[in-house]
Amino acid sequence: MTVKINHITFDATDPWVLARFWAAATGFADDVDDPNLPEHDETALVSADDGTVLLFIRVPEEKTAKNRVHLDVAPTDITRDEEISRLVELGATFHNDRRNIDGTGWVVLLDPEGNEFCVERSDAERAQTSPAGDKQQ
Repeated sequence: MTVKINHITFDATDPWVLARFWAAATGFADDVDDPNLPEHDETALVSADDGTVLLFIRVPEEKTAKNRVHLDVAPTDITRDEEISRLVELGATFHNDRRNIDGTGWVVLLDPEGNEFCVERSDAERAQTSPAGDKQQ
């Protein structure tokens, strides 16, 4: 037996603000049948293929420790480094540089509420620097 993941859920002090950041970062959108509003305690974003839902739920406490689960993202049409710049312009904060001299590796950013996430290389970058089948980031 297996399970299906219905939502990836973020605790948030301001679900609306966090959802707006992740919508701009990922291209996910509000559910047209249940649009998000700033006063909502829960906001959700749906991927274009309706396969993934990001859910943001208001909680009273702020984040105090490292995430136990985080997202790894990779750009689809620009380089990793261009994507890092774009995400910082959207409101992310640079946290930890894990890039290697050979071009592999990733960068850890923080979303506007301090949740860690990693930005990996694009598929095109991986194809240029990795042997066939190599999954290095």
